[in-house]
Amino acid sequence: MLAVSAAVSAVFGYLAAPPGTPRFMSTLLGVANALAVATPIVLFELYRMHWAFARHMRRWPLLGYLAFKNLYYLVCIVGGTLLVRLAFNGFMGRPFEFDRIMVNSFFFGAVMVFIGTFSFEMGRLLGWVTLTNLLTGRYIQPRREQKVFLLIDMKDSTGHAERLGPVRFHELLNAFFRDVADAALECDADIHKYVGDEAILTWPADATLADGDCLACPFIARDFIAGNGEQYRARFGVVPEFRATLHCGEIVAGEIGDLRREIAYVGDTLNVAARLLDTAKTLHRDVLVSADLLQSTTLPPDLVAEPLPTLSVRGRSAPLQIFALERSS
Repeated sequence: MLAVSAAVSAVFGYLAAPPGTPRFMSTLLGVANALAVATPIVLFELYRMHWAFARHMRRWPLLGYLAFKNLYYLVCIVGGTLLVRLAFNGFMGRPFEFDRIMVNSFFFGAVMVFIGTFSFEMGRLLGWVTLTNLLTGRYIQPRREQKVFLLIDMKDSTGHAERLGPVRFHELLNAFFRDVADAALECDADIHKYVGDEAILTWPADATLADGDCLACPFIARDFIAGNGEQYRARFGVVPEFRATLHCGEIVAGEIGDLRREIAYVGDTLNVAARLLDTAKTLHRDVLVSADLLQSTTLPPDLVAEPLPTLSVRGRSAPLQIFALERSS
């Protein structure tokens, strides 16, 4: 992203070079402006979910959140541009002056930040993986892929809804999904969608099986929820718990819809993962994983897998072997 910003700013600097100024120096000034302005903005957008203050900002009213972002971006644009111009003029031995090039630099920076912010917000709305796939047309034609699925389902959601009422339950669900999203970020998962009180996370099978991050993800989500336990108790009188199931296999992915497009996954792999959720409720286990996935990845050292009775799944010729995951004591 910084490279694209620098390239566009280099072109702007080259075309906007005033008479008497070497185009090379104007181009270099454009690149320096882009790096000075874009670097703090890109770092903020990419890593804000890892900062406690930035995570807290997601609970602000939208207008307050946007006002803070605009103020931060304004400081980056003005401060970065002024610092680069002061350094450039000092190097060239020129006095500082607020000229037309400076005004144009401010305007150009604001336009670039607007485009970048819009892109980031679209990525947050659709998910970066989904947005990229839609823009590139990866799934215009359905294609077979190997995927890992993690289904996370809140326990006793009906009871919470009856006790809290629909509005307060929605707030609880939103806070719950924020913590799940933080865990997804930690484990490089893509949030495919939210369905009621359930979140569906995915990984490409070839990219995630080596390190076992997918197996650790539900426990990291549990840690985030526990870390916010006091806030949950103060706001809702309860700390939410969940069941989770993991499975991998082949699915067919493709764009679906016209007025509203999304990428849909079709196949028995997702159905089996959903079937495992029902089994988790029956067996009173919090995290289940299929042998198909467990045998294909690395079990994190702080987890233990307990074998359970095999599960008969419609459409499979052989019973499905499953395991319960727990943290080692």
